[in-house]
Amino acid sequence: MGKNILVAHGGGPTAVINCSLQGVVEGARASGQVDKIYAARFGAEGILVGDLIDITSVPASAIARLSHTPASAIGSCRRKLGEADYPTVLKTLKQFDIDCFFYNGGNDSMDTCHKVNELAKREGLDVRVIGIPKTMDNDLDLTDHCPGFGSAARYAALSAAELALDASALPIHVVVLELMGRNAGWVTAASAMAKRLTGCQVLTYLPELPVDEDRMLADIEAGYAKGKGLLVTVSEGICGLDGKPLADTGIVDGFGHKIPGGTAQHITDQIIQKLGLKSRAEKPGLLGRASIPYQSATDREEAYAVGKFAVEAALKGESGYMVAINAEREPEYSANLSLVPLVKVANVEKKFPLEWIVDGNGIADPFFDYALPLMGDSFPEYAQLR
Repeated sequence: MGKNILVAHGGGPTAVINCSLQGVVEGARASGQVDKIYAARFGAEGILVGDLIDITSVPASAIARLSHTPASAIGSCRRKLGEADYPTVLKTLKQFDIDCFFYNGGNDSMDTCHKVNELAKREGLDVRVIGIPKTMDNDLDLTDHCPGFGSAARYAALSAAELALDASALPIHVVVLELMGRNAGWVTAASAMAKRLTGCQVLTYLPELPVDEDRMLADIEAGYAKGKGLLVTVSEGICGLDGKPLADTGIVDGFGHKIPGGTAQHITDQIIQKLGLKSRAEKPGLLGRASIPYQSATDREEAYAVGKFAVEAALKGESGYMVAINAEREPEYSANLSLVPLVKVANVEKKFPLEWIVDGNGIADPFFDYALPLMGDSFPEYAQLR
């Protein structure tokens, strides 16, 4: 008799989260050891009410379309499970005779994964639990990088390049671009690639360093005075010297995290009011993590691989681990997969290295050496006639 497996998504979707789902499904089918393949509708929310989708017999052609389908094909959620929820989780696992459980997500999801694994062991339930890494924020520990980051970084780099060229073509205002990243600035750092691609002026601010607003405005004024246009890129979660977000919605999400918002507009308002310069705020928001046209081929392939590897590991009897990516960049980029203990990655946040931040608003070369292979295909070369 084959095994029954359950896969769920947690947290914000990425451009490649469905690639990992595809890897799980196709890996399970190829194994010849799996009977039923279930997916939780809207992640933990579905598990709590026993709302599982039986995708065992979904045609292969439909599963193949997952590789270029944005968002989450099975739904996700921002639900932080409490102790009172875990008996219900256990009930669902028993009800559907689940032998292997895969949770695809970030820090909080890995914490959930770890707790489910510990609960199953404590209750004597033979369920193998494997975490599948996913976060555009790239802030999971013990893995070189996270599926979802490469595509978000590519989007940030190319979108910033387009804005930088626009700002320099009609240099009548300062353009401020806000990118996702509450506490970790990996994606916003990728926007600094615009300077390399275009030669335009770009100032970049990450949440790892508190921002002195007076100094920021002075740097913006000096940059604008050069008369060649100016792009300022910021993480949504940057804070002032007082440790408070420059823009705060006053709302918390389902994981208890403060929801930032309006950072670019706040800075734009300051530029207009204090410097007397024209300024525009731009915020792609969810497009920055969901855009399939900017999907990185490397990201897509690795997201698929971690999903498939998770299934293979569970069917070999492994449990209590997250799949990690180990990468080499010399003489050329290559990667392999391994398992790391869930207890060591749950709720641990990997920040952008401070030594890669130059003068508070620039990004050092080692970051680009690290990130460029993850962004996939070659970048365009722009015509510059001025």
